[in-house]
Amino acid sequence: MKKLFLLDGMALIYRAYFALNKTPRITSNGLNTGAIMGFTNTLLEILKNQKPSHLAVVFDTEAPTARHIEFESYKAHREKMPEDLSASIPYIFKLITGFNIPIITKDGYEADDIIGTLAKKAEKKGFTVYCMTPDKDFGQLVSENIFIYKPARMGNGAEIQGVKEILEKWEITDVNQVIDILGLWGDAVDNIPGIPGIGEKTAKKLIQEFGSMENIIANADKLKGKQRENVENYAEQGLISKKLATILLDVPVELEEENLLIEEPNKEILEPLFNELEFRTIGKRVFGENNSVTDSSKNTNGQMDLFSLPQQADIEEEVPYSGPVNSLENTPHDYILVNTKEEQEALAEQLAALSSFCFDTESTGLDANLAAIVGLSFAFEKGKAYYVPTPVDRDQAQEVINIFKPVLENEQIEKIGQNIKYDILLLARYQVGVKGPIFDTMLAHYLIDPDTRHGMDVLAENYLNYKPLSITELIGSKGKKQGNMRDVELEIIKEYAAEDADITLQLKKIFKPLLEETNTLDLANEVEFPLVYVLSEIERNGVRIDTDALQQFSQNLEIDIRQLEETIYEKAGVNFNIASPKQLGEVLFDKLKLDPKAKKTKTGQYKTGEDVLLALAYKSDIVQDILSFRQLQKLKSTYVDALPGLINPDTGLIHTSYNQAVAATGRLSSTNPNLQNIPIRTERGREVRKAFIPRHENNVILSADYSQIELRLIAELSKDPNMMEAFTSGHDIHRATAARVYGLELEEVTSDQRRNAKAVNFGIIYGQSAFGLSQSLAIPRKEAAEIIDQYFSQYAGIKKYMSEVLDFAKENGYVETILKRRRYLRDINSANMTVRGFAERNAINAPIQGSAADLIKIAMLGIQKEITKQGLSGKMIMQVHDELVFDVPENEVEIFKEIIQTKMTTAIKTEIPLVVEIGQGKNWLEAH
Repeated sequence: MKKLFLLDGMALIYRAYFALNKTPRITSNGLNTGAIMGFTNTLLEILKNQKPSHLAVVFDTEAPTARHIEFESYKAHREKMPEDLSASIPYIFKLITGFNIPIITKDGYEADDIIGTLAKKAEKKGFTVYCMTPDKDFGQLVSENIFIYKPARMGNGAEIQGVKEILEKWEITDVNQVIDILGLWGDAVDNIPGIPGIGEKTAKKLIQEFGSMENIIANADKLKGKQRENVENYAEQGLISKKLATILLDVPVELEEENLLIEEPNKEILEPLFNELEFRTIGKRVFGENNSVTDSSKNTNGQMDLFSLPQQADIEEEVPYSGPVNSLENTPHDYILVNTKEEQEALAEQLAALSSFCFDTESTGLDANLAAIVGLSFAFEKGKAYYVPTPVDRDQAQEVINIFKPVLENEQIEKIGQNIKYDILLLARYQVGVKGPIFDTMLAHYLIDPDTRHGMDVLAENYLNYKPLSITELIGSKGKKQGNMRDVELEIIKEYAAEDADITLQLKKIFKPLLEETNTLDLANEVEFPLVYVLSEIERNGVRIDTDALQQFSQNLEIDIRQLEETIYEKAGVNFNIASPKQLGEVLFDKLKLDPKAKKTKTGQYKTGEDVLLALAYKSDIVQDILSFRQLQKLKSTYVDALPGLINPDTGLIHTSYNQAVAATGRLSSTNPNLQNIPIRTERGREVRKAFIPRHENNVILSADYSQIELRLIAELSKDPNMMEAFTSGHDIHRATAARVYGLELEEVTSDQRRNAKAVNFGIIYGQSAFGLSQSLAIPRKEAAEIIDQYFSQYAGIKKYMSEVLDFAKENGYVETILKRRRYLRDINSANMTVRGFAERNAINAPIQGSAADLIKIAMLGIQKEITKQGLSGKMIMQVHDELVFDVPENEVEIFKEIIQTKMTTAIKTEIPLVVEIGQGKNWLEAH
């Protein structure tokens, strides 16, 4: 059988690039190989699974085509090719050549036209032809012997479309009508205009009724309203669009059958190419175990080159870009239901003899402080796992869980999990205090590659080439109609739950060596993994809220909001919906004429974001009133009215959830509520903190806050003698900076000069420019530039440190904190100045913010250890940025203060003294 595959080269390359762009594959030499790998895997999939007899890859050239000449704006708005993709193209051409596959181009013609012409010629010569492309235009080519082959994607297999499929998809009777629909609909990507007001759905309906573009135009009088008007006015544009969408079938190109025959790959070309690209697994797939593709990502000392991300160096080629092919259905596994007491006791005994095992819980909800356990799963060898269901009755469920309580509380056995904090919190409600070393695969990957996603499904797909069973397949999509795990059949939940444990165990075996390679295993074992226990303790402790105070505050805010509303109406001279961006824009810019150059959104309404209003605030006090109105509304809805609804009905407390694997800098974040964003800068915002109160009458709130920690850390990291001297002498750092910048004695510094110095101190570590400083201080840019120049003259060590950090980042592709936490900066060498500038600012800031994150995490570990060791009843209840908050009996206050002061100031050994300010009060605001 003669089977010809014609590949739309550039479309497939772009598809591969964007499919892998969120998790780029970077070699030890800094080359992004995502597009190359994706294209290679696509090629191998075709050769292996489809076994074509003939194959060619077709590309456009840069020469203009008749479409460009006749319609000047055709494809005119296409964005420039990303630079790392552009760098990949020569490698892909070399790769195709290495597979002995012909590359076909023709000046003046697009790849679509060449493929269309060759497909029709091949059909006449007895070929079955497959046009491989994601492009919808190709539907017009299909026939009895010509098919579209859409590559596999997102876990779905490849899709083959023939005449039947195209007719059904486009709801037409003739494949040529695809052209008519495209002509009517247009194509934003190729800048084909179509006829205004006609989208895909309307185009299909019109073609069903009239059969063709020409017939629609001829019968325009039968259409109604705006549709008729558009068809009549844009008839010529529609016909041009149809012509632009028509694939040409008469390109002067020959079908040379012999040249298209599949041949053996050229080892002399491909082996060195795979070596350069670090495609070791692909080398094995193509040339077998005897291939000579080596581990070029290791340097002579056996260490990984610092630029290379671990998954890229060791297993990236295992991941075909076209989507995972392995799943429960096609992967051998042994998942065992453990449903009797005897079987459960036997399993517990087996687990007790191990040094490490993986476990997971299934539950009825996402809130570990409210959910009920549905079952437990365990795994300790690849491909095999056990599922233990628990009864609905709470007491009976407790009996089952008690069987596993001793092994879960065994301090000698390592516990492996994915987001294991949830399982620890859930089990705590069943009187199980999980103990022992932890290995959390979510946190491990967070340390390996902090900027990407860390969910189990995406990790399984990226590292194991495996697509796990989706939770939505079991209980439906999120929303009111979503069920819970109690609704799922036992056999199905067994497979799902056991799979989770099995996959997590397999990920652990991959991630541990990668932590070693990235020099972050100690950070994992000594900080992130133990912190899981501390955070679960803080979350379980919870915090008490004064609902009466919040209710009163809400009423006061409502009065203030209504008064502001009336003031705004009076100043505007009209009543309108202040919360409506459209109406607000019309009032500010059409009626009040505050900015004749006001910018609009794509939909034509004025932009009224906070940045726009802040820039206008000096022109009219109505804008300041609107900003205040927004702030009060947000304060009321987000915190004052929302907090009471978050109180746990079982405990009467609020239990926030801390996220360790969200902020790439290493900082913790929190949700429900987001404690990090509770306002502190405004007087009204601070009042929210009054509602956070002790749980007992004889308790107080303690608040411990690092003083100017980021500035102290930049002094520590840079070793700048002048800044170090200011801190060791105990000077006000902003006054000391002002004295140096302005050449004054400390006592001569004015408040404005101190304010300017403070802005520079904090701005410098965020890469603030003279322009940015001039904006924030409302001073001339020249004056701002002089302040910055003088700053660097006085603090030359900081300038030197910043320069060294940037050089390190550009050479290695990452920066690191005092504890070796890495932040990868893939754009640090970008030719795009804006993109590179963003990466450079991150390079300077990340070691400082990350070190501050490391510092407070170690302090938390030390403080909680002392609380437990001394058997204190006071509790750590919140962590917010550089602040820790405690709920403490009055008779333990002095003990707590001593513990807090010691552990926070000695968490990391520094030459610069670390200063902690501790306050106490009957609410959080008073203590802060």
